[in-house]
Amino acid sequence: MSNEKTAIEQVMGAFEEFKRTNDAELAEIKKKGSADPLVTEKLAKIEKDLVKFEEINQKLTAAELESKKEKEHVDELELKLNRLSLSGAGDAESKAAEYKSRVNTWARAAIGAATGGVHNLSADQQKALKDVEAEYKAMSVGNDTTGGYLAPAEYVREIIKGVTEISPIRSLVRVRTTASKSIMIPKRTGQFAAQWVAEQGTRSETDGLRYGMLEIPTHELYALVDISEQNLEDSAFDMEGEIRFEAAEQFSLAEGTAGVVGNGVGKPQGFLDADAGLSENVSGTAATIADVDGQANGLLTLKHALKTAYTRNATWALNRTTLGSVRKLKDAQKNYIWMPGIAQGKPNTIDGDPYVEVPDMPSEGANAYPIAYGDFARAYTLVDRIQMSMLRDPYTQATGGNIRFLFRRRLGGQVVLAEAVRKLKCST
Repeated sequence: MSNEKTAIEQVMGAFEEFKRTNDAELAEIKKKGSADPLVTEKLAKIEKDLVKFEEINQKLTAAELESKKEKEHVDELELKLNRLSLSGAGDAESKAAEYKSRVNTWARAAIGAATGGVHNLSADQQKALKDVEAEYKAMSVGNDTTGGYLAPAEYVREIIKGVTEISPIRSLVRVRTTASKSIMIPKRTGQFAAQWVAEQGTRSETDGLRYGMLEIPTHELYALVDISEQNLEDSAFDMEGEIRFEAAEQFSLAEGTAGVVGNGVGKPQGFLDADAGLSENVSGTAATIADVDGQANGLLTLKHALKTAYTRNATWALNRTTLGSVRKLKDAQKNYIWMPGIAQGKPNTIDGDPYVEVPDMPSEGANAYPIAYGDFARAYTLVDRIQMSMLRDPYTQATGGNIRFLFRRRLGGQVVLAEAVRKLKCST
């Protein structure tokens, strides 16, 4: 609890100092036409302090999004059970309640681990985290033939790896599984309009109700790696497991990128694809998200252009660079639109709504789309056909002393309800 309290105090203190410093910089620019370098340097330092806590915030946001999705799933299941009115409905409801309980335990464990540490979790919560953690084994190999064996260096069982930034599209959208090459989803394409009529007036058909069919095909991802048999035999650690981990990471990377900017040709369609049909609003300036007065009018116009029903579960999507710009924006009443939520145990917000860092979102720039906002779970559907499979081929490369590993996965995805999400364009 003391660690959690300290984190809250640090975030809130840094944010208050951020606001004061940013206001001072704006005042300098207005007065002298340029900012004081010392003020700018101080603002950058505070920004780094706030960024340190973004990892905790993103875990809180992911837990909240997962909780919402599971609640919708359970509600949908309960609705189907009520419609069927089967004698065995009680058992199904019991299983749904048990599943919901497990999800809630995991969500609370994820939040608790991020804010107070794993050691402060209950035994059930610690078990919930362990059940979903991917096993990771890595170590490095050193070799010295120049006499260094007489004074060996310390052998570190770890491979140094740069971070691979993956867009967490799966946490935002709706995910379905299928045993077929594609899924077909009926879609309403037209509505009739109710008409007023007198007591004995003539009633004609109110035509207009139409339906169509939307198909989401699945596409294939692959990775092919050759390793020498001796490397596999003599390596001090599990090389096969290491390659499997790397393949899973790269498949997730490709999935996230396609979900944002994919063109739908041989890969999933991204929600920023021009053919996805998302409506847009402009920021008010040629190359930034701020309008000509340095305020967030374009951003707020985007939010209020979305239909009310979609705002109940709406989330902002943007990358970390754009987030830094959003922190400096104010509304018409001079209030900052970015607010820390850690003091209430909730995610940070942009004008009251949570946000998710999506590395594949473009940064600010002329005609770029750096921000999207809406109910992504209703707008986008991701389809899993085959989870990652591995083929170990000892024959094809046998004459070269190698073993070939072929990894593959099949999935699809596309926008199914474009009106549920809108995007912001840097333009006047």
